[in-house]
Formats: sequence, structure tokens, C-alpha cells
Amino acid sequence: MAADVDKRIPEEEKKISPQNGKQSPGSRSWICRGMWTLLVVCAVPLFAFGIKYYQDAQLLKRHEESVRTLGAEGLFLFSSLDTDHDFYLSPEEFKPIAEKLTGITNPADFEEEVIHDPNGETLTLEAKMQPLLLDSMTKSKDGFLGVSHSSLSGLRSWKSPAVPSSSFSASQFRVFLPPKNKIEVGDTWWVIPSELNIFTGYLPNNRYHPPTPRGREVVIHSLLSMFHPRPFIKTRFAPQGTVACIRASNDFYYDIVFRIHAEFQLNDIPDFPFWFTPGQFTGNIVLSKDASHVRLFHLYVPNNRSLNVDMEWLYGASESSNMEVDIGYLPQLELQSAGPSTPSIITDEQGNIIDRRDSSSEPIQFVFEEIHWTSEISQEEAARRMEVTFYPFKKVSYLPFSEAFERAEAEQKLVHSILLWGALDDQSCSGRTLRETVLESSPVLALLNQSFISSWSLVKELENLQADEQNPALSEKARLHLEKYSFPVEMMVALPNGTIVHHINANFFLDQTAMKPEEEEATFSFSGGFEDPSTSTYISFLKEGLEKAKEYLAQ
Repeated sequence: MAADVDKRIPEEEKKISPQNGKQSPGSRSWICRGMWTLLVVCAVPLFAFGIKYYQDAQLLKRHEESVRTLGAEGLFLFSSLDTDHDFYLSPEEFKPIAEKLTGITNPADFEEEVIHDPNGETLTLEAKMQPLLLDSMTKSKDGFLGVSHSSLSGLRSWKSPAVPSSSFSASQFRVFLPPKNKIEVGDTWWVIPSELNIFTGYLPNNRYHPPTPRGREVVIHSLLSMFHPRPFIKTRFAPQGTVACIRASNDFYYDIVFRIHAEFQLNDIPDFPFWFTPGQFTGNIVLSKDASHVRLFHLYVPNNRSLNVDMEWLYGASESSNMEVDIGYLPQLELQSAGPSTPSIITDEQGNIIDRRDSSSEPIQFVFEEIHWTSEISQEEAARRMEVTFYPFKKVSYLPFSEAFERAEAEQKLVHSILLWGALDDQSCSGRTLRETVLESSPVLALLNQSFISSWSLVKELENLQADEQNPALSEKARLHLEKYSFPVEMMVALPNGTIVHHINANFFLDQTAMKPEEEEATFSFSGGFEDPSTSTYISFLKEGLEKAKEYLAQ
């Protein structure tokens, strides 16, 4: 027996003793699994980066092939129709061409037009407003020198909402419900689609009264009419329309956020037109999936930036009349539900029918259950998804000024910085020109994603940062930017420490892209393989920035 034990002990030691220099099969298996797990963990982000790099490279390649096939003007026409920038035209994207060639316009889909239920629930909305701060306008600095009093008459007199309170049928808000193919949290869709394209161009400036709203437009028009009697829910310029996104849902309710681009005509005959265009209206609505009940409604103009309204007014009665532009700050323009929607007619415990619209009926207190969401995303994520729907250029993240430089330093990238008098995503001339000429181009998006951290800022915001003595490093970065700035927009390439290595003014950029090729070659040093003037020039600008950065870093 002792001998048997003696024989077994060495066998066991072979499996567990490190002194014998060998490992058991089980131990080796565990180590192998660990190594494979580590390899997979490391490989996944590298693989994802590889896919992203490949996709961006493919976009650049497609663009080059498209220019060779269509030429610069042909590609411009194609891109104006290719709204999702995938280099393919869907039937919906081809629709403007078909309508132009055939002369037949298919009727718009207004299936959401609602017949109000007189016995359904009603919702009371309250409007609040703080008028525009006149001293926030640029022209206030010289006392509005040269601006006629009649031009600003509508602006000066608009001090309160046109309708402080109004009741709506809950069923009217059915227009905010998602279509049947957009029912997942995070899905976005057009409530009122944009109708602007290369054929329509911009809508005329010389107008006083909005067109009669139809279908889904009716509710949006009614809501905005609480602020001012002349809302135009289809803006003259892009972005145009209303987009919504499902932020949260459960079996019975949606929380839907929305973003509206609309404007007001503040003047009336005999004064010349004055357009008042907030950067955006946004808000959310919590409603039942059959739209019979609205728990909450909120709509407002964001006031978190120093300037949030674009203004344009004419100095004549014709479309070719001179126009003035300015930008200012609107502290508050807001609609808020006074409470959940409630039924107009109810039946009490004794079976008696009570019409709450009857002034002689006793007031009734309603108790509502708390809503618990089974699926949701953050408000910020929903807003980002709507932004990308409106602005394809925001497939590239544009970070706040300070955050952009922190990210650039961490990732060892350059900062693609845009400094504007007005906001990049508002209706101002500078913002929309830059968006529509280059930033929505697929090759530019690809290059920005590959090599840069992007940011845009208002001049006024950087002036405030420059004056901030508590943050000298950020103050210096702001100063360096302001030194290079010229009205209206300056595009810059900066090192993570704030040094500007390359910059170009938007007006100079547009002049160069409008030149004939032989003129451009003679007066402009940018070089590149693309033939589309705006895209190729901006890509060359970015690539020159990358090259100039090497020179700085080598010093």
C-alpha cells in the first residue's frame, strides 16, 4: 500500500508542482483561453478603426470616380439630389427630377390631417416671451445709424405673445406620432419635409403673409401663431422643415423630441418685409400611442448661446432690393402645457354625464399615473440624431472650443476650427453658405473624421473666453483665433496648443471656387486631385494644414 502511495504522489506533483518545469493540460488550456480573450479585446477596436478608415477611403474614391464620370457641374447637380450622400439616388431623391421633366407633381402625403373628436381630451398651452434684446444686435453699437425706423417697427412692437393661452384637441398632436416604419427608440423622421432643392432654389423674400397650411402643417402653424400672427413654417433657406425623434417609449406612451425651422414676418404693408428667424425651435411631447392623451408638451427657442436669432430686412418692394442683415439674442420664446390633457365629457360613479365645458359644472381633480419607460436614450443623443438628419455635415462631431483642444491633445490630432459671426447651424448667410458649399461633402466629411477634431464658435463667445483671467491657457487660444478672424467666417487649422498653422476666410474661399480653373491656378496655391471647385479647394486647404503642422512640430 505504501508503495502504491509513493507512486501516486510523484504523479500528482507532476500536475501541480512548478519545480518539474511542466504544466498540466488544464493549466495550459486556461492560459490559451486568456491569451485569445486578450487578443480579441485588442483586435475589436483596431478592426472597427480599420472598417471606418476603409469606409472613408471608399467615399473619397467614389467622389473621384463621380467627378470623372459627371464633371464638376454634373456632380453638383447629383449631390443636390443625393440627400443621404451615399452616391446613389433613391426614387424619393429622384422625385424632383421626375417632376421637373414631366411637369406633374404628385400630391403631398397629408394622411395625418385629423378630424377632431369634439368629445376627446383637450390640452391647454401657455405662451411666454421676453422680447429680443436690441442692444445684442450689431447695429446697436452705432445707434442703428442708417437703419430707418419703419424697418424695425415690427421688431420694436413685438413684446408679448399674440395668444397667451389656447386650447387644442389632444388628437391634433397625432402629427407627432412616428410613421409605421419608425417605431424604435432613436429613430428620426420628417414631420414636415424640406422642399428645397437645386430646382426650387431659395423662397422669395418679398412676402408678408404665409401660405395656407395643409395637413401636418396646420398644427405647427397654429402653435407658432400663438407667438406672432405671421409664422412661415417653411423657411426661405435651408434648413427647412420639422424633424422628430423617439426619445423613449413603453407599451402605451412615446416621449418624442422635435426640432422645427420656421420664421416670422414681423412687418406688414406699407413697411418693407422684416424676417425674424430663430436658430431653431425645439421641444418634446409625451403622448399616448393612439394620440388620445397628451401628458406633456413643451416648445421653445434655445437660449444657451449668446446669439440665437437671424434678422433680415428689405429696403425696397422688389426681390432685388437691398437687404440688411443682423443677429441678436432672444431670451425667451416658449410654449408649455398647463397640465396633461383631460376629457371634456366624463361619466361619474352614478352614470351621470358631466360636460366640463359647462361653466356651471364643478371642477374635477384628475390623478395621473407615473410613466415608466422601458426603452430610452438621452435628450442629448436624440438632439444629435435630429441634427444629423438636418445637417449631414454633423456626421462629424463639432465640439465646444475648450473640449475640442482637450480631445485634440489626447488623440494627437489637429483642430479644424470655424469661427463665425453667426451660428454654423442657423439660417444666417455665413452659416448656410459654408454648410451648403463644402461641409456636407462626403470627401470632406471623410477627411475630417480621419485627421481632425472639429469645433465651431461664435466671435462673441471667444471674446468672452479671451477676457477670462481665470483660465489663461484657454484665453490665449481664444486670442490666437481672434487675431486671424475676418468677417464673416474664418476656417482655421490649429495645433492642440492653439497655434494657428493655416486659415482661410469664407469670402476668399468662395471667390476662389467661383473662378475659372485657369484663373484659380494662377492666383491660388492650393492643389488637389479633385475637380469640384468647392470640395477640392477645401480638401486642399485641410491637407495643406496637415503639412504646415509638420513644419511647426519639427521646430
